[in-house]
Amino acid sequence: MHLLAVDAHPGARPLPAHSHKAELRLAELLDEAGAISPEGVDELVKTIGEAQHAAEDQGCEEVLAFATSAVREAVNAEAVLARVKDETGVDLTVLSGEEEARLTFLAARRWFGWSAGRLLVLDIGGGSLEVAYGMDEEPDAAVSLPLGAGRLTASLLPGDPPDPEDVRALRRHVRTEIARTVGEFSRLGRPDHIVATSKTFKQLARIAGAARSAEGLYVQRDLSRSSLAEWLPRLGAMTVEERAALPGVSPGRAAQLLAGALVAEAAMDLFGAAELEICPWALREGVILRRLDHLPAR
Repeated sequence: MHLLAVDAHPGARPLPAHSHKAELRLAELLDEAGAISPEGVDELVKTIGEAQHAAEDQGCEEVLAFATSAVREAVNAEAVLARVKDETGVDLTVLSGEEEARLTFLAARRWFGWSAGRLLVLDIGGGSLEVAYGMDEEPDAAVSLPLGAGRLTASLLPGDPPDPEDVRALRRHVRTEIARTVGEFSRLGRPDHIVATSKTFKQLARIAGAARSAEGLYVQRDLSRSSLAEWLPRLGAMTVEERAALPGVSPGRAAQLLAGALVAEAAMDLFGAAELEICPWALREGVILRRLDHLPAR
């Protein structure tokens, strides 16, 4: 969960003024029936309440609260949303997978500009993989696949380190799911620029040698498929603790890094990306930018 307070108005880039984070990993807290567990719901309500207080403390005029795949696919989503509204006053909007892909694409387009030409945007979240392609601010094709790093780790990668057979089975599963969508994009022609957003891609780029986050947003960060392929067997042989010691990898995300790497490598291979560039903006900025588009100019 990430609350980002921004100083923004139409026509200007949103400037971060305050950040408040908490690790929930709801995609890993679904029970066998597909419901968010009672412990997960309790933690969600508590964390949203804390974020609401943080927004009030910062003097925010408006809060744009949204949820993605872990909530939209939970069988108890309606009850969860009602409880959040009742106990915190926050009306949580659930984005569809396609909306998620489209808003992430908007953020990438605004970041790279029109000169980037036809963009292919990849985004790996906790519960889903989003892919979008287009020339304009609205993509010509956008899909969401149930290939999030947290979801796959919880359901298909037990063990620490995981069994090599489980890793191979997950690799086959991921490639099968992605391959079903490739034709929808390939008929539109080759992209001029392939970019990726999300913490997963940022961490993979960092361990492959990209600049640290401390060096700033405007330093170009790339990830090559060859580097990622070299890291995959190493990540598969590591324990969660060993992955957490890698540069740029947070302890809370170390467990799902291998699954994320398998999805990233498969997507890059099947979409023909030898290298991609990391985009600092993602879904959150897309939501903010879309809201700004509908505000009157000062």
